[in-house]
Amino acid sequence: MILPAKGRITQKMPAPSKYPDELRERAVRMVFETRERTGEPKGAIARVADQLGVHSEALRGWVRQAEIDDRQQPGTSTADAQRIAELEREVRELRRVNDILKGRFFARELDPRPPR
Repeated sequence: MILPAKGRITQKMPAPSKYPDELRERAVRMVFETRERTGEPKGAIARVADQLGVHSEALRGWVRQAEIDDRQQPGTSTADAQRIAELEREVRELRRVNDILKGRFFARELDPRPPR
């Protein structure tokens, strides 16, 4: 989070993706096909990364996430991660609203003027 000069909290924008989604999907598919064709789980990521000009660690992360999404490995799926992020945003907003309402309620109690 970033705190601008006026004190408002804003969300930091994620960095733009270096690789298009189509390339990511194709690279992951090629890794799975290479593993299936060769029967060798090791080396496929490096081979495909070299062929497509993609950084091998980036491809390794995409493959891992695809395996999690396909329930081949334990972890948080992409859909679950998006839902968690939505719920966290909602909780932050509700807490902010609660703090505002609490402040108004207690300010009213401390106000010496009679209610209208």
